[in-house]
Amino acid sequence: MKIAVYNNSGQEIKQIELADDVFAVPMNTAVVHQTVVAQRNNARQGTSSTKNRSMVKGSTRKLFRQKGTGNARMGSITNPLRRSGGTIFGPAPRDYSQSINKKMRRLAIRCVLSDKARNGDLKVVETLNFEAPKTKDMVAFLTALNVINRSALVATGGVNENVVKSARNIQKVTTTPANLLNVYDIITHRTLIVTEEAVRQMEVLWGSKAE
Repeated sequence: MKIAVYNNSGQEIKQIELADDVFAVPMNTAVVHQTVVAQRNNARQGTSSTKNRSMVKGSTRKLFRQKGTGNARMGSITNPLRRSGGTIFGPAPRDYSQSINKKMRRLAIRCVLSDKARNGDLKVVETLNFEAPKTKDMVAFLTALNVINRSALVATGGVNENVVKSARNIQKVTTTPANLLNVYDIITHRTLIVTEEAVRQMEVLWGSKAE
């Protein structure tokens, strides 16, 4: 498929051919969902911890006799029903990690990239390089592409410090090198902006020849 390439002023300057095995793949919702769930689970630390009644420090003496007081029967001070007692069914440290094989992960990223291309939410720019880190330059660039009021993910061929610093103070705008693109970041941003260099890297990384 062909897609327009823009300059930093938002003007279309040419068209390039995109690899169909990366940017024209049918959507597989099940694979994308499973990949996102695994990615989110792998980001969890799993360090939440509470103490049950056996872990709470306190006397084990029965607070008052069982019968004859008119009160509800009560055991030790560590009872979960009392203040400073143990927690009932509280969280404990656990491993949330979920493995997903390479083929599924590659298919998921192809699906979301193809979906962006089909819906017109993929913008390709010839180059993206600022002489100095200035937020107003990035705002002007996004305005020229008509994506200033949308969430945007900007992918470059490599780490571009001026681009990163120019975008870090703009809400809903994230920058990343092309080789670090992931499914969750792509689907949580409305528009994906990539340089021509980044497009070619993506075709090499996730194309059929890389398998």
